[in-house]
Amino acid sequence: MIKRVHYAEARGDNAETLLREFLGSLPARSGFLGAELLGSPEQPGLYLVASRWAAEVPELSVPDGVKAWSFEVLAEA
Repeated sequence: MIKRVHYAEARGDNAETLLREFLGSLPARSGFLGAELLGSPEQPGLYLVASRWAAEVPELSVPDGVKAWSFEVLAEA
């Protein structure tokens, strides 16, 4: 089974709020395995949602100003 990972990144004053709402929308999607909202103490104002998917990442509507990428998992430890 090929797994996929999706990352959504936002910066700025309301980035955390935007990505919290985005994170909350993910569990209802088919193939969703789990996700986390990440913040970096070394980079204040930078937030990332890392989500894992059982198959193809569905079409996700990310908020305006949010960058997003999908990756195929090639190896796991």
